[in-house]
Amino acid sequence: MEGPPEPMPDRLKQSHRLVLVTGPSGAGRSTAIKALEDAGYETIDNLPLRLMEPLFSGMPLERPMALGIDTRNRDYSPTSVKEALDLLERIDGPVPELLYLDCSPEILLRRYSETRRRHPMAQEESPREGIQREFALLSPVRDAADVLIDTSALSPHDLRAAVEKLFAPKDRQPLALSVQSFSYKRALPQTADMVFDCRFLHNPHWVEDLRALTGMDAPVGAYVSTDPSFAPFLERLMGMVDLLLPAYISEGRSHLEIAFGCTGGKHRSVFVTETVAQALAQRGWQVSIRHRELDRFTTLPGLAPGDNVNGDTTA
Repeated sequence: MEGPPEPMPDRLKQSHRLVLVTGPSGAGRSTAIKALEDAGYETIDNLPLRLMEPLFSGMPLERPMALGIDTRNRDYSPTSVKEALDLLERIDGPVPELLYLDCSPEILLRRYSETRRRHPMAQEESPREGIQREFALLSPVRDAADVLIDTSALSPHDLRAAVEKLFAPKDRQPLALSVQSFSYKRALPQTADMVFDCRFLHNPHWVEDLRALTGMDAPVGAYVSTDPSFAPFLERLMGMVDLLLPAYISEGRSHLEIAFGCTGGKHRSVFVTETVAQALAQRGWQVSIRHRELDRFTTLPGLAPGDNVNGDTTA
């Protein structure tokens, strides 16, 4: 793997980065584009080169951008790529960086054989002919690359790590966390990575003064906190999370969703969600919060979070 051959020009240091990603089909362009998107880049894959000028003739970039350039585009040629790079050099904005993902023909042939896909440049021929044809087309572009990554021996995870190391903003939070509450009566959150059941805790629903409140209210939190199991549960939970989050980062995860459920999704799960999210934020994690059932209530006309919409008897 080769790093950037020269220090970045001053103009690039003063603005968002612009990365053009190309290489032979099957070398990992989609994986690299996704890694850049997860790193905070605005991404456009398979951009026709003729649209390059209109894209950058408007407002300046608000965040880094990555463009995937595919040999399957009608206007693709080494000359058109060079013209696009020359155009971007003239525009008052970020200096473009050309990232070329290389791969040996033997490995590409094996990948196409394993997936049984047709090569885009050899629809009626064997993949070998398509690979050779594409390598000849891309040779001048490869020579012009600012950064070259040989993916022959890299897994998708390894490629993501290499792209992030070279291009991810240095101040980027490596893992975004989403913490949410939900009601078991309305099914598990389909996108949750970790789910915890809070129905073992004291239920505020059975306290008349607390029934109409939610886990966002201090009296409810104070009541749930008196459960002898709450403090040990929270301590062990945070210990497990502290152990797992760095491991998820090392495996290339960019987002993780943790969900807490109770019967109605109104009291216990809401309080635990708020407590855990606050603890994670204090540890420096980027955290977003969602209360699924409370959000449902507030989107229904005339209903407040404490209203009973389905005649539920427990919360």
